Amino acid sequence: MPSPDTDGSDPGSRSLRVVVTRPREDAEALVEALTVRGHSVHHEPLLAIQAREDPAWPAGHEDVQALLITSANGLRAFMRCDARRTLPVFAVGDASAAAARSAGFTAVHSAAGTVEDLAQLVGETLDPGAGPLLHPAAGKLAGDLQGLLAQDGFQVLRAVLYDAVPAQSLSEEFVRKFDSGLIDAVTFFSPRTAATFASLIAEAGLVRACGRVAALCLSQAVAERLSGLPWAAVAVAEQPDQPALLARLDALAAKRE
Repeated sequence: MPSPDTDGSDPGSRSLRVVVTRPREDAEALVEALTVRGHSVHHEPLLAIQAREDPAWPAGHEDVQALLITSANGLRAFMRCDARRTLPVFAVGDASAAAARSAGFTAVHSAAGTVEDLAQLVGETLDPGAGPLLHPAAGKLAGDLQGLLAQDGFQVLRAVLYDAVPAQSLSEEFVRKFDSGLIDAVTFFSPRTAATFASLIAEAGLVRACGRVAALCLSQAVAERLSGLPWAAVAVAEQPDQPALLARLDALAAKRE
């Protein structure tokens, strides 16, 4: 996916200059949705997804009753390492569930929410006595899915298959635009991305520039990592998914017409 600005036009709303901070593997659908709305997009990935050359498979991973998917990156990592497509999939959100179906998994369930919602769905659907659950994930996790499910008697095997590596600096193009008031909004999909942004903005001496920019956050947990910055506005999606985040952006664009 190209990293330069992507421009489009939509006479129904004001064009905004929006930053997408998602990893390259996850950003394409968001960039496309923003472009269709007529917004100008700058892609500034703050996490890089790196597959592990020697994945850490837990003992017993061959005999699990289902997969737990908390991100599309976890699904992709599993597919690179394991040919099984008949395992039931329990996904945290609709986007991850759709990706699993597109990849050939047939028994796919979506919690359409948070890690807590996923734990509840699993608890209501599966039997702890039917075997362990496999969670393909990164080296660092957001939320305690394993602990939540342990309360219901489930054994969760975590397979560390990739790492999400934070960016060490902001691009020169982004710094120029942000410092010059050429950015209207920044989108954030994870607490770790938000924390990385806050740290890098401080290092670049751009904290005050946040006062001209709106932060669009997938959840309250994401927004909390940005609370130390003087944003012009902070908008949190009503549901933790891309359509709800875009609805917040649509409302922001309508106010600026």
